Amino acid sequence: MKAIEQKDSVQQIIDSLAGKDVYLHLETTNGAYATHKDESFFSAGAYIRNAKIRYEHGKIVGDGPFRVGLKLGIGWVYGEGITHFELDDKGRLLLAGLDNTGKLAVALELSENPFE
Repeated sequence: MKAIEQKDSVQQIIDSLAGKDVYLHLETTNGAYATHKDESFFSAGAYIRNAKIRYEHGKIVGDGPFRVGLKLGIGWVYGEGITHFELDDKGRLLLAGLDNTGKLAVALELSENPFE
């Protein structure tokens, strides 16, 4: 994965998938919200894989870390804290947000085929 230096390259990929049926993988870990050393604090996360969606348009915004939002017919999906991306050899857009130690905090991935 490469650090996002110019939003335009990511935006072009997001635009190319708009209006198509795509499969979504969205995952967060505790690092996406806050780091708590107090073990009495509960942890939180979210995970969804192979949700079939069709978005009208999508945007990458911010100065880094970035927010990527996808406008659905009935609402929005977004991932915040995005720092890296890759368009892999299977044509999947892989977006990740890494914390300051390099650990994954958020992943938002789009594919025209289901994820394995």
